[in-house]
Amino acid sequence: MERARRQIGIPAYQRDVPWNKVPDASSISHFAFGIGDDNPLFHDPDYGRHTRWRGLIAPPTYLISTGIDETPKPTDPETKELFRGLFRGVGKYFSGVKWTWYAPVRPDAPVFCATWTQDVVEKQSSFSGGRSVLETYRTLYVDADGGPLATRDETYISAERGGSKKSGKLSDWERQRWDDESLAEVEAAYAAEERRGANPRFVEDVTVGEELAPLTKGPLTVVDIICFHQAFGWVGYGGGPLRYAHQLRQRMPAFFSKDRYGVPNVVQRLHWDEDWAKEIGIPAPYDYGQMRTAWLAHLLTDWVGDDGFAAELDIRVRSFNFHGDVQTCRGTVTATDPATGEVRLDVRCTNQRGEDTVTGTARVVLPSRANGPVVLPQADDDLRRRAARIVARNSTSA
Repeated sequence: MERARRQIGIPAYQRDVPWNKVPDASSISHFAFGIGDDNPLFHDPDYGRHTRWRGLIAPPTYLISTGIDETPKPTDPETKELFRGLFRGVGKYFSGVKWTWYAPVRPDAPVFCATWTQDVVEKQSSFSGGRSVLETYRTLYVDADGGPLATRDETYISAERGGSKKSGKLSDWERQRWDDESLAEVEAAYAAEERRGANPRFVEDVTVGEELAPLTKGPLTVVDIICFHQAFGWVGYGGGPLRYAHQLRQRMPAFFSKDRYGVPNVVQRLHWDEDWAKEIGIPAPYDYGQMRTAWLAHLLTDWVGDDGFAAELDIRVRSFNFHGDVQTCRGTVTATDPATGEVRLDVRCTNQRGEDTVTGTARVVLPSRANGPVVLPQADDDLRRRAARIVARNSTSA
């Protein structure tokens, strides 16, 4: 814990090459496909040219798949030792994230980034029944001119792998079984979804207590997990097939365990391998937290339409989204500011059992009849200075 706390504010170098080295129309479209978002704003450049963005733009969370890392690589022995082998042998689970967006990502415009440890907190885990550690990492994304695009404050919980088996918390859980009648309800929910699109939603027309049109995701399958990786890549693990897996085994042998046939495979397979999930005390494979984050961002972009802008999404994961589960993404307006166009919302993902698996808040900006189009949010001076250091390639600290 002492060593973890010493990492706060220290650049956290990422050795992995970004999945999308430079954003382009194809990778943006593939990302939107991978999260089940068919909004033409993310797929069709001709459609985009007729919007206020004058071209195709990326879904908000696309940034997790790109960004040339300009975090300084540690060279002194003390810093290298600071990050070596921390919390070895435990599981690391996505706990939540706060995204703040300042501008959209466009094709053929390089993105640069840097990451540092923002916070470290020790707590008792209801998941594993023992000690756990919450670590928050901030990634700052900037354009080639040093203009901030977004910050991502992502929190992970390090807890004993297999702790849920010991705690027995999920021992009574049963996987959802679907009949034709209940599946028909899911299909009807998909058919009823609404996308605002080219019809502007003005801030003056929004009222506190208003419910956003719900968004359906599921039942979750292995195909959805595959498409997630098509969208995001390997989300920081640096894994992959064949020789890439061999290279990762040499670098991170503890990230592999043998399956029942003796084949070493990534422990990350709990997202698709039912045997491994059950072995560590989880009754079925489950999604990635970044998936539900992207789904809630999809909810926002559908609601604000082509003329609006999603400015912030701050969520916490409350429980698993298992294979076979359906998540309904919902939002409720909690405040409006006609002078700035800002609208604040409560957001959540609720499964077919009525459980909120993700809760959080969001902030969007809408056009105004009185004040005109959306004005994009501005980063504060400190963030802009950090952004300038990233593209200057001479950053000595985050």
